[in-house]
Amino acid sequence: MKRRHPTLLFLLSAVGLIVIGGIAFSFGNSVSSQTPNRNAKTNRGRPSRTAIQLPKPTPTPESSDDIVKVDTDLVKVDALVMQKNTARIVGGLNREDFQLYEDGKKQEITHFSTDQLPLSVMLLIDRGNSVDCCPKWMCFDAYSDQMHRAAREALDRLKPSDEVAVVAYHTKTDLIQPFTTNRIQLEEALNRIPPLTSMGGHCLNTVFDYAAKYMTMASNPAGRRVIIVITAFTRWFDCPHSPSGKSAALAVYESGSVVCAIIPKTIGQTLQNGNIIGLSRLFKVAGADYMDIQTLANETGGEVLADEPKKLETTFQTLIDHLRSRYNLAFVSTNKSRDGTTRKLRLDVTPAIQNSKGKMVIKARRSYIAPRS
Repeated sequence: MKRRHPTLLFLLSAVGLIVIGGIAFSFGNSVSSQTPNRNAKTNRGRPSRTAIQLPKPTPTPESSDDIVKVDTDLVKVDALVMQKNTARIVGGLNREDFQLYEDGKKQEITHFSTDQLPLSVMLLIDRGNSVDCCPKWMCFDAYSDQMHRAAREALDRLKPSDEVAVVAYHTKTDLIQPFTTNRIQLEEALNRIPPLTSMGGHCLNTVFDYAAKYMTMASNPAGRRVIIVITAFTRWFDCPHSPSGKSAALAVYESGSVVCAIIPKTIGQTLQNGNIIGLSRLFKVAGADYMDIQTLANETGGEVLADEPKKLETTFQTLIDHLRSRYNLAFVSTNKSRDGTTRKLRLDVTPAIQNSKGKMVIKARRSYIAPRS
């Protein structure tokens, strides 16, 4: 594990808070947990429940050698193709319309489909509350009643074969609901999301490391992997006592997951998130590491969508519709070395398609980690 920066951590722990523009930010310790908080209660008028004790995640059994081959030989690439000027989804493309390159070398696309593979979705819900709200209008909860309704309605648009896991996080990570296709269990899990913690942080390095490892271990090996974060902070400093942000990002890339986020956009959220971004740039000089959700989304081909709370239902449904509209490609690399190196990917459409449909934007993963011997 990468060594933390003791001088910076000592200064932060000594003062306990960083104050920028009258807003106090707390950086707490980070402890990962694989079971839900049994004392957590719901709030804001939702049904009051006590989160039940859930078992630790267990690996999905491998039923045949084909699953092992899918995991080790095939490189999966999810691609969202949109018109550059209108952001409209471009549908109706075929395998021959794409060109795929690994480290500059053209690869043969051996598998191609659209919306046929099941989804494995991990929903990460931020419960950190490290801001001493002053004035009160700057207080907000990323998982408000509006977001709760938006998540419930959007996830109802998934196919019956799609599975969802629900995680709550702040300075620690709680698995509220393991992967399930049972929509009743999923709705109950959304009702069991704990309230905001009094001084909890937003430990992205902790939750992404956990999500990547749980996704690899417990999701459907034949499915498409998606991590959706509900948060107001797109960037946060690495919390101590957890794998570094760089290590967590590497785990996400190895898992083959597409990272997306839904951000409830308010004036307070914009100011506070902007403050954290400014702090991260300031403290980067001192060697303070952080994770950035937008960077993860860019590298994995995901999206970060932000909108006003009253429009969140439409925004969340748009994200699910985009996930359903992606092209699913796979190839077996011409580079047979099992060296665990990072290999760059580039996905294009043919010049003929560009000429006929105009300029397009392709959101797809930019790299993958080669298998190790």
